[in-house]
Amino acid sequence: MKNKLIFIFSLLISIVGSSQEDTQSFSLQEAIDYALENNRSAKNAVRDIESAKQRKWETIATGLPQINASIDYNKWLKQQLALIPAEFFGGNPGEFTEIAFGTKQSVSARVTLEQKIFDGSYLVGLQSAKVFLEISKNSKEKTDLEVRKAVINAYGNVILAKESIKILERNIAVLQKTLDETIKIYENGLEEQESVEQLQITLSGVKSSFNNTTRLKRLAYQMLNITLGIDLNTNITLTDNLESLTALNIVLSLLDAEDNVENTIDYKIASNDKVSKELLLKLEKSKAIPTLNAFVNGVYDGYNNNFNFLNKEQRWLGSSLFGVSMNIPIFSSLGRSAATQRAKINLEKAKEDLTETEQQLKLQIASAKSNYQFSIDDYENKKQNLNLAERIEKKNQIKFFEGIATSFDLRQAQTQLYTSQQNYLQAMLDVITKKAELETVLNLVD
Repeated sequence: MKNKLIFIFSLLISIVGSSQEDTQSFSLQEAIDYALENNRSAKNAVRDIESAKQRKWETIATGLPQINASIDYNKWLKQQLALIPAEFFGGNPGEFTEIAFGTKQSVSARVTLEQKIFDGSYLVGLQSAKVFLEISKNSKEKTDLEVRKAVINAYGNVILAKESIKILERNIAVLQKTLDETIKIYENGLEEQESVEQLQITLSGVKSSFNNTTRLKRLAYQMLNITLGIDLNTNITLTDNLESLTALNIVLSLLDAEDNVENTIDYKIASNDKVSKELLLKLEKSKAIPTLNAFVNGVYDGYNNNFNFLNKEQRWLGSSLFGVSMNIPIFSSLGRSAATQRAKINLEKAKEDLTETEQQLKLQIASAKSNYQFSIDDYENKKQNLNLAERIEKKNQIKFFEGIATSFDLRQAQTQLYTSQQNYLQAMLDVITKKAELETVLNLVD
């Protein structure tokens, strides 16, 4: 019996330990760090960089020696014949004799070494591969910024839902107590039925909000899981709360941050796009320049009427050849000219896009700073309004039980309080998210 109890106790401990291991806990910064490693978009961005590195080497390799080998086997199903004047073999003049040249079967083995000596498009390709890798790195940086912002938003929505549920639970408890007391007063004939009904309506509305917020919390957790890159239904716990995060995210010095547009990721992307268009123009121009290539090959040929090529007695005839070829573009019916003009047009468009991006970024930075400043001011305002609404509701509740205020007055004060509570929570979340937006556009994230 004792051994059974020990076994059951050990089993329970292992189950509890396992469930605790399955639950992950995150502060906001831990969630951001985790997502940057495990978010699916972030992982694909890393793969894009690796792909760009391979593409760069692929481009480099085209200018290095290329060795190719080939083996050809030929068999005449009906051997080709040639007509030879019969008089060469003692025949009558004007007549022809059918002669088959060569053997019925042949094998040819060839190895060729090729090397580019000069090709303008290859030089441009090397530069383009470097720019393409830089674009992939820019894309990764932008993805990380977006993932960070998405985590902050998702994390904030979860803790907003949690705080809302706590407040709604307190409101329901207070309302239920007020309703119970009002029912007793009504039963004693000291209060009207309307007062009870008003409180019942208010309580019903708050319970409905509670149920809806509970559902939203579950969805918010799932959205956070997706953003983190973990399974949708994984249990996680959040260690930060809304008030502490709000205090940490009020950084007034951020409003004075330098508006250095050239450091922003969107400007870097637009700038690299312009560089890539410049390289495409160089590529089109390089197609009018002669190219020079060299090659060396070695060939072994075997001939036989029967398939005896694997025998030692088979005779193989070897040969080798070195050559240099130059390709000189002369006339393309204005095709190259049209391609060059098209590349010039695309370059002009890229320059305009860069200027437009610069102007848009200046506007976005100014707007993000304004929104962040407003969120801080609004937070302070909503905090004061909540304090006022709590005092007003408390006074009206005292007046209601003293018979000075009506149930309608109490309900209006309660509704004002509940609205102020939600506004205050939203104002705290806005401080966090607006700061994230400003940091994203300024590219100030470490």
